Amino acid sequence: METLNKVAKITLLFWLMKVVATTLGETLGDFISMTLNLGYTVGIAITLSFFLVVLLTQLSVKKYIPPLYWLVIIATTTLGTEISDFMDRTLHLGYALGSLLLVACLFTALFLWKRKYKNLEVYPIADRVKETYFWVAVLFSNSLGTAFGDFLSDNLNLGFLHGAIVTGLVILIVVTLHYFTKINRIVLFWTAFIFTRPFGATFGDFLTKPISMGGMNFSRLTSSLVCAAIIAVLLCVEYRRSRT
Repeated sequence: METLNKVAKITLLFWLMKVVATTLGETLGDFISMTLNLGYTVGIAITLSFFLVVLLTQLSVKKYIPPLYWLVIIATTTLGTEISDFMDRTLHLGYALGSLLLVACLFTALFLWKRKYKNLEVYPIADRVKETYFWVAVLFSNSLGTAFGDFLSDNLNLGFLHGAIVTGLVILIVVTLHYFTKINRIVLFWTAFIFTRPFGATFGDFLTKPISMGGMNFSRLTSSLVCAAIIAVLLCVEYRRSRT
């Protein structure tokens, strides 16, 4: 009988870690493809390989292990950065069409999940097949969030900081709806989950892009290391919480 849980509990700490993880995914993804000049195809190969290794490890364990779970989250955000940039800059689909394609992929994954399990509840999860649906949806949502964030900052010319402010306001609205309305909690969760990604992506770009482009011109490697250090601290807090 499956009684164990494999995923993080949805708390304020979860959302803090998610935002930092999405920022890390953006800066690290750009570091691999741009700073190291490996390109998006090689970047996808590297990040996909890492994603598959940590995902298979996560699926094989029998309980929630915070460092492993969040490594998979970071892997989806980093791979999502490469997928979004590959669709726009290598396939020349543009961020608008790329976002629409990823929306279709996400809704397909959620539809198949809902059809099999009759719900989209994300906590607790112990069943391996259900967890697989969860991670597929996470990957598509993080890829979508990257493309949508770039659409806001580039196509709509909002810039990186204003793009982060817009997505941050959406998240704030979702939080308000969560506490003061009876709107379906699963709908609100996935809305917030999707929009934390463009928030982190645009904020990551704000940190690392040149000043002439509206960024702060910080090193991608330095920004990634700082984000990784913050996640490490938050992981210590999460690990202690999960042990109680």
